[in-house]
Amino acid sequence: MKPPVFIVGCPRSGTSFLYHLLLSAGGFAEFHTQMNAYDVLGPIYGPLDSIKNKKRMMRDWLQSKAFLVSGLHAQQIEAKILLECHSVADFLRIVMQEVARAQGVDRWVDSTPTNVPHMLQIASDFPDAQFLHIIRDPRDIALSLEKRKWTRPLPWHRDKPLLAAGLYWEWIVRKGRKYGAQLSSRYMELHYEDLVQRPREILRQVGEFLQHDLDYERIQKASIGSVKTPLTSFGEDLKHGEFKPVGRWKEKFPPQQLRQFEDAIWEYMAERGYPRSTAPGQQRMFVQRNRFMYGQFYEWKQWAKVNTPISRMFVNYSEILIDK
Repeated sequence: MKPPVFIVGCPRSGTSFLYHLLLSAGGFAEFHTQMNAYDVLGPIYGPLDSIKNKKRMMRDWLQSKAFLVSGLHAQQIEAKILLECHSVADFLRIVMQEVARAQGVDRWVDSTPTNVPHMLQIASDFPDAQFLHIIRDPRDIALSLEKRKWTRPLPWHRDKPLLAAGLYWEWIVRKGRKYGAQLSSRYMELHYEDLVQRPREILRQVGEFLQHDLDYERIQKASIGSVKTPLTSFGEDLKHGEFKPVGRWKEKFPPQQLRQFEDAIWEYMAERGYPRSTAPGQQRMFVQRNRFMYGQFYEWKQWAKVNTPISRMFVNYSEILIDK
C-alpha cells in the first residue's frame, strides 16, 4: 500500500469536497463516509487488545453506515479484526486496506475532520501517513455549523451559537497547525477558497505533495460526490442556481452579531488571511473572558472524551449507527 492520506480541518471546512476531488482523480479507495476511529470508536470501546472490547465494537460497527459502504463481508472482516486487531490504528488499517484491495487500488484516505486532536498519535501509528489540513473562512463555517445545529455554545450563551462556532474554529485550526508544524514535510495546508477559485493550481500542488496524479480534466470527468453535487447546508441556494460557497457570510451573517464575532477572533482570522469587515468594538474584557472560557472548555471536553468513562456523554451514536 502507498502512504495513507488523512484530511483534517474544522468541520464544514470542505474536507468532503477535497476528499471527493481525490477520489475523482482515481487510485484511491472509495469509502463514502467517515471512519471516526480515533474520535469515536476509541473513546467508546476502549483498548482493542481486549477481545471483549473488540467483540462489542464489531457488534455495533457491523450495523453502521461505515460497514455498509465498505462493501466487505461481515464474517470475514469480523474474523480478521478479532484475530489481528490490537488497537484503533490496527482497526482502521485493516478495514481500509481490505476496502482498497477489494477495489483493486493501493491507497486510501481517511477524511474524518475531527482527527485534528489525534494527528500526532495518527502520525506515530502510521509512520508514512500524509496530512492535508484544509482551512476556510470562519464566518462561512459558523453559518454552516449553526444551520445544521452543530454549534455547542456554553449554557449562558445559547443565543450566541455563531460566536461559539468562531471560537471553536480558532481552537481547532490552531491545534491543527501546531501539530502540522511538528509533522514537517508530512503536512500540507490549503485554503478552501483557493481550492474553489484556483482548482488546477491547488490540485497540482496537492498532487506534488502526495506524489499522486491529480489531473483536473480527469477529475471533472469523473465528478464523484460533492465534485458533481455540492454538499451544502444551504440547499435552497442550489435550487435557485446561486451556489456561492465563498463569502456567503457577506449576505447571510446577522449584522448585529458580526462585530462581536470578529472582535473575538479577528487577530487569528487576519493571520490566516481573512481580514475583518467591521470596526473594532469596545468589549475587550468580554472578548478575553470568552476566549479563555471556550479555550478551556474545548480542551477539557477533548481530554474527558479520550481519557474518562464519561466519554460516552460526548459521543453521538448516530455517527456510527445507521438507524439511531
